[in-house]
Amino acid sequence: MTAPETTRRNPVRAFTRLVVIEHSVFALPFAYLATLTAMYLNRPETGGWVRWWDLLLVTVAMVAGRTFAMAANRIIDRKIDAGNPRTAKRELVTGVVSLRTAYVGSAVSLAVFFAAAALLNPLCLVLSPLAVIPLIVYPYGKRFTDYPHAILGLAQAVAPVGAWLAVTGTFAGSGPAWVLGVGVGLWIGGFDLIYACQDVAADRTNGVKSFPARWGIAAALHTSSAVHAVTFALFVWFGALTGYGPLWWVGLGLAAVAFVYQHVIVRPGDLSKVNRAFFTSNGFVGIALFVFALADLLTR
Repeated sequence: MTAPETTRRNPVRAFTRLVVIEHSVFALPFAYLATLTAMYLNRPETGGWVRWWDLLLVTVAMVAGRTFAMAANRIIDRKIDAGNPRTAKRELVTGVVSLRTAYVGSAVSLAVFFAAAALLNPLCLVLSPLAVIPLIVYPYGKRFTDYPHAILGLAQAVAPVGAWLAVTGTFAGSGPAWVLGVGVGLWIGGFDLIYACQDVAADRTNGVKSFPARWGIAAALHTSSAVHAVTFALFVWFGALTGYGPLWWVGLGLAAVAFVYQHVIVRPGDLSKVNRAFFTSNGFVGIALFVFALADLLTR
C-alpha cells in the first residue's frame, strides 16, 4: 500500500499536515498577549482577571481562522506549487490530500471561526467577515502585485486587534491593540520577505510575483531588516502604552537578539539557514514575548 493511499484513509490527519497546524505558534502568542493584556487592564469591568471562556473562544477562533487561511492558500496555489521544486511535494500536489478534503476542511474551519466570533460578542461577529477577506486575497496577491507580503502582514495584524475586541467588545481604548497589530503584521510580512527569497528562480520562471523576484534577494533582506526595526519599535511602544514592567523588557531584549540572529544567518549568497530563521527564530520571538508578558502580569 502506498503512502498516499494510507494517508487518505485518515483525512483528518492528512488535512492537519496540509495546513501545518503546528505553525499556529506564530500568531497564537500575540493573540494571547492582546487578550490577557485587555483582560488585565479592564479587570474592574470584566469582574475578574482571566475570563477562561473568552480565552478558549479566542483560541478556537485563532486556530480555525489560521486553518482556513492555510487551506485556502494551498487550494488556490496548488498549480503554482506544482511548478516550484520546493513546494512540489505538498499534499494537494502529490495527491496525499484530495481537493475535496481540502475544501471540506476549509469550510468547516470557516464555520467554526464564525461561530467562535458570534459567541464572543456582537462586534466580533460583525467584523469577522472583514478578517477573512485578506486571508483569501493573499494567495491571489502573487498574481497581481510584487508585494503580496504586505497583504499577509495585513491578514496577521488582525489577530491582536480581534483578540482585544473579543475581551472588550468595543473600539474604545483599543489603541494598544492597533500598535501591537501593526507590529505583528510588519513582523510576519518582514520574515515572509526572507522566506520568499528561496523561490526567486522559480517565481521568475513561472511568472509569480514577489518582492525578491522583482527587486532581488539583497534588496529583500535589507528591506526585511528595516521592517523588523520598525516592528521592534512598535513592540516597545506597546509595552509603554500598557504599563508593562521589567519582565516584559527582558522578553523584548531576548526578542531583539532573535531578530538580529535571523538577519545575520541569512545572506544574499547563502540561503541555507532560511528555515532556521523562519521557524526557530520567529517562533522564539512570539513565545518569549508572551511568556515574559504573562510573568509580568502575574507578578503585579
